[in-house]
Amino acid sequence: MQSANKQLYVAIFKPSSEGGYDVSFPDFLGCVTFGRTFEEAQKMAREVLELWLEELVAQGESIAPKVTRPIFSEIEVKSPKRSLGKRHASFAG
Repeated sequence: MQSANKQLYVAIFKPSSEGGYDVSFPDFLGCVTFGRTFEEAQKMAREVLELWLEELVAQGESIAPKVTRPIFSEIEVKSPKRSLGKRHASFAG
């Protein structure tokens, strides 16, 4: 449960071609950061977003309410021992 002075916002972590992760926030265009590891990217994301929100308040601007979005996640599964072949194709369609 969130306390009254905390809010959750969506952050997008995109693997960078140079290594690490680029981070952006759909609710705050232009608010971006980077981390060499996923954990560092998460830390940097929190820091940059807090600073971004503080600056909005300092400038007298309102903070847009959080927009509920779907959550995307990667799920690791075991690969089947044999090819899905034609059977898989029947599900695609």
